[in-house]
Amino acid sequence: MLQKVWVSSPGSWALQESNSQHQGKKRCWKCRFVRTIIQHPCRRNAPRRSRKERMLRKIQICLCFCFVSGILYEISLLSSCVFSYLPMAQQYLTPEQVLNLGKSIIFLETTERLEPPPLVSCSVESAARIYQDRPIILFMRGLNNETALDMNTSYAAFSLLSSMKNVFLFPLQMETVFQETPLLQWYNQVVPEQEKNWVHVSSDASRLALIWKYGGIYMDTDVISIRPIPQRSFLAAQKSRFSSNGIFGFPARHKFIWDCMENFVLKYNGNIWGNQGPFLMTRMLKTLCNLTDFQGTEDHSCQNISFLNPQRFYPIPYPAWSRYYQVWDKSPNFNHSYALHLWNFMNRNRKVVVAGSNTLAENLYKTYCPSTYEDLIQNAKHRDLPEPEEAE
Repeated sequence: MLQKVWVSSPGSWALQESNSQHQGKKRCWKCRFVRTIIQHPCRRNAPRRSRKERMLRKIQICLCFCFVSGILYEISLLSSCVFSYLPMAQQYLTPEQVLNLGKSIIFLETTERLEPPPLVSCSVESAARIYQDRPIILFMRGLNNETALDMNTSYAAFSLLSSMKNVFLFPLQMETVFQETPLLQWYNQVVPEQEKNWVHVSSDASRLALIWKYGGIYMDTDVISIRPIPQRSFLAAQKSRFSSNGIFGFPARHKFIWDCMENFVLKYNGNIWGNQGPFLMTRMLKTLCNLTDFQGTEDHSCQNISFLNPQRFYPIPYPAWSRYYQVWDKSPNFNHSYALHLWNFMNRNRKVVVAGSNTLAENLYKTYCPSTYEDLIQNAKHRDLPEPEEAE
């Protein structure tokens, strides 16, 4: 359940005194509050309060103190405070506490690997830099509650990402994620070992459940953010009349996402890649409106859902995915894009960013995830160091 917290602007915390002797003089609100509660001067001839009255007074003071402490704690959890002043609070917050802050950017790693590769690290870092006032969450299937995520971990990417004040790394517990959704029954019946595309199917399901429960934006781990997305309810067109599910955003409890989960179960076929992913999103969008071709760089809208132009995330279409790993005479500016999808699924030859190659992907790393790029350079230097000679 979300709790309402009212936060005043910094200038409103100071109160102006109206006393003519102190006109123009400001007094800290905390000082006045403490005086109001604690200071109770007794005149010499004033009647002594009864024991019961004194006890009630103490109880009032305690209750007021607890109330104010609670309010300050809730305020500190707001993105603008927790990320600026409590960077170490990441270790103590649960996924639900962070998700309940609202407007999270969610990434999923549904393999068992524990070392995020550079592209995953770049995707998370770029989002953390573009959305500095929002929680950035990477859910990882390979994590568990006993996994230590501290600065001394042997996984370099953990240290890099966990050092960012608004990045959170959490275990992906699917049974918990699917609770209170149509997907729970499907999950209890499916046998992962017999599923041809389980890594992708489980990711398709998890992203729907998380966005439906908590709202926010889901992004694939090969999406590099370059500027904020202004829309709140949106799908990303991969091409005209076809929706991707690699990036989308909705408020919590949105009917469209609930309908997608129901259709996921009703028409489930794990043998067809994308049947529960982009094909699902496309067929559900078609039930709401008549999709037409995009003209220029305009976006479409359908029943308060923005269907964003392919230029927003897919300016380089999937048949040309390898252009990200080529040298350009003049790098494109991507003025019409919010983020770039690097089509890692198509990258079967496992092309990677090489320091000094001057490819488009390397230039994107330098600009939007400089910490990941610096780590890439350091790792390359370590690999190039000569092996120490064995002692005789």
